[in-house]
Amino acid sequence: MRQDQIVSNVFPAAIRDRLYETEQKGSKEDGLFDPLGGGGGAGGAPLADLFLETTIVFADIVGFTAWSSAREPAEVFILLETIYGEFDKRAYRHNVFKVETVGDCYVAVAGLPEPDKDHAMAVCRFARDCVQTMTDTTLKLEVSLGPDTSELDLRVGIHR
Repeated sequence: MRQDQIVSNVFPAAIRDRLYETEQKGSKEDGLFDPLGGGGGAGGAPLADLFLETTIVFADIVGFTAWSSAREPAEVFILLETIYGEFDKRAYRHNVFKVETVGDCYVAVAGLPEPDKDHAMAVCRFARDCVQTMTDTTLKLEVSLGPDTSELDLRVGIHR
C-alpha cells in the first residue's frame, strides 16, 4: 500500500511500528492511518519518548545566499541535492539521524531514535566528514555550476 511506503520513508522503523500497533488497536473503518486522530499513544497521548543522551548538529552552507541569488533554480537544486545526498550517506554510515533540511541548513542528531552511548563522537565524526565532503563536492560541481561554487564553505554547530 502506498501509505505504508510513505510512513516507512518518513519515520524510523521503531516509531513506524509503534504507530501501526496503536492504529491496529483502535483501527478505523477505512483502514487509513490517522495521525491527528487522538494522538499516537495509549489514551490519546502523544507518541513521544524522552532521550536524555543526544547530540544535535547543524550544518549551514556559508555563502549560499549570495551564491544562489546569482543562479537559476535548477542549479541551486543540483547543489543542494548533491551535497545533502552525500551528507545522507555519511549520516547513515555514522548512525546519525537526519531530522530535516531547512533551506541551506542540514539538521541531524545522534542518540535517537535508537539510544547510542557514543552519540557525541558519532556526531563529531559525521561533522568532520561533512566538512571534507563539502570541499570535495563543491570542487567537483565547480565545472557545471561555476567557479565560485568551490568558495562555498560549511559552518557546523554541535550541541550536546
